[in-house]
Amino acid sequence: MSGLESAGSLPGTVVRSGGEGVGIRAQAMLIGSGIDLARLGAIERIGGAPLVVDIGGVSPGVSGTAVLFRYGACVFFAATPSAIDGLLLRIAPHVRQSLALADRETEVLEIRVEPLGREAIEGNVLLLAEATAEKRLLVADIMAKSVSLAYHEKNIERQFERIEPFAVNLDHWGRGGRAARELLQHLGGALLAEHRVVAGARVDDAPELLWDHPELERFWARLRDEFEIRERFAALHGKLNLISRTAEAALDLLQNRRALRVEYAIVGLIVFEILLALVQWRLSAG
Repeated sequence: MSGLESAGSLPGTVVRSGGEGVGIRAQAMLIGSGIDLARLGAIERIGGAPLVVDIGGVSPGVSGTAVLFRYGACVFFAATPSAIDGLLLRIAPHVRQSLALADRETEVLEIRVEPLGREAIEGNVLLLAEATAEKRLLVADIMAKSVSLAYHEKNIERQFERIEPFAVNLDHWGRGGRAARELLQHLGGALLAEHRVVAGARVDDAPELLWDHPELERFWARLRDEFEIRERFAALHGKLNLISRTAEAALDLLQNRRALRVEYAIVGLIVFEILLALVQWRLSAG
């Protein structure tokens, strides 16, 4: 370990004393709809909320770290696959609605520390003059929001594909069959996705860390722009609104048709009663 020293207060980052940068692998993963951070008491903690955990096992003298978010995202820094798997196994009982491995959204970013270089993102590489603990927490914040958005973007696309055949069915056949139940499912799914993105991930909000470190606000804003967090959130919000409006309009149409059938039945009963009264009158008159 000669010639190496840790940078920042979080383990998992190394910088050569000669100034040459060393790559740090950051991996974000959405593992479920939420993580009960309050019940992870047995885990070696480094920070508060979001929860920073020492997972170890990267290389001699250097520990990997994980940043856990309550809405189900994890971001790992300089962690080996075995260390990641070990932590995920330990926190599995506290993950709500855990996602299957094939359904998990992941993103990888290489962080390269170059003390004499400029700070920028080039492709899949983030160049930093200094990888402080605060900067890595901001990187984790953006990457966690990005994987959360990616998961919900795919879900919304699937909802669009499912709702289109129903709309065609209404247009051509004038009825929806079992569509009312399906529409309610789509509407509920859209509202749930909106709640998880807006209230859970709070992708449009700045992290609380910036209150204590306002000098990092521009750094966080650049990361947000590079990952297109605002644009993706606006597009997702627009699609959710479109699904909700479409489902509500179609459901209103179905309900109106049902109400119309009830009115027809009432009119039919009235006509039947009138005819019955006429028949009885004719019989009594005869």
